[in-house]
Amino acid sequence: MNPVPYTEDVHNRRTQEYMTDDQRFASRRPDVMVYQTDILDEDITLTGPVVADLFVSTTGTDADFVVKLIDVFPPDMKAGEDEEVKVPLGGYQMLVRGEVFRGRYRNSFEHPEPFVPGRVTEVKYSLPDVAHTFRKGHRIMIQVQSSWFPLVDRNPQKFINIYECTESDFQKATHRIYHDAKHPSHITVSLL
Repeated sequence: MNPVPYTEDVHNRRTQEYMTDDQRFASRRPDVMVYQTDILDEDITLTGPVVADLFVSTTGTDADFVVKLIDVFPPDMKAGEDEEVKVPLGGYQMLVRGEVFRGRYRNSFEHPEPFVPGRVTEVKYSLPDVAHTFRKGHRIMIQVQSSWFPLVDRNPQKFINIYECTESDFQKATHRIYHDAKHPSHITVSLL
């Protein structure tokens, strides 16, 4: 009942600025997993597809997975004197790409299927292509969450018709992401 919002601010209308909004608000939440590189020693340019390959489990029978690719600016970064910037750039977490995947469609869009509660299951999907240079001194961050409201409707965590469910159909669920030899969750990118 407390989904991760798509932006920190409250708006009457969605604006295109959410696509580059500072993601620090999300990385502070306990329901958002955050992974990041060390400080980059050189520029790194990513091009082409970004593939999220997650090994997950849930206590429910359905779940959404949102993966966000983020450029983390250095903590001492400042805007130029002639630049008008709305947020402090030091530590700014700029959304580069993000995509949601409804877990029930992990094997087929034509034949959705429920999760077996507690069973580790692979969820693999592509984010939109990227063409972005992460500059020396920055970090590459991945955030994984299970909601992105209201860009994506809330998932009741049950394998039911979401468009016909009622408030009583919504339940709490625990989602886990695995990363070990048998369950190597990872993101695949192409370097230029």
